[in-house]
Amino acid sequence: MNICVFLSAADLDARYTEPARRFAELIGKGGHTLVWGGSDVGLMKLLADGVQEHGGRLVGVSVEFLAAKARKNADEMVIAADLAERKAELLARADAVVVMVGGTGTLDEATEILELKKHGLHTKPVVLLNTAGFYDGLKEQFQRMDAEGFLPLPLTDLVFFAEDEVSALAYLEETAGIV
Repeated sequence: MNICVFLSAADLDARYTEPARRFAELIGKGGHTLVWGGSDVGLMKLLADGVQEHGGRLVGVSVEFLAAKARKNADEMVIAADLAERKAELLARADAVVVMVGGTGTLDEATEILELKKHGLHTKPVVLLNTAGFYDGLKEQFQRMDAEGFLPLPLTDLVFFAEDEVSALAYLEETAGIV
């Protein structure tokens, strides 16, 4: 399975790096491919290192203004012209999407993917990996949107909130038809 992961390129503390290491191991040992923003820095590098170390493939999609930070030894690296093209390319190459911890770029990617899914422009499973309760506030906001009628489909059809990396991958394997 090609798993697109949106996440930070920042250097973060152990409450975020350790779950990322475990998720990378699960992806790699599961024989999956990581489709990610291509950066060879921070949490993105840590995830890619782990996937590669455990036998998984790497497909990066960087962007021209970040090309200098792109991973040199990815199995495949695409350089998109801009962020919009990058997001489209990441989604096109993915069977499923996981949103890990990140800043405004990660939030932008997550909301665009969910908006496209809401409008039926893709049906790929989307998981928000709620490491250390990082997305508790966003989860609460989505639940309110759902309860007050702002979503045209049930929240459970839009996104799955996983509290750990094992349940995230199990959900993807189940919903993407991979056993």
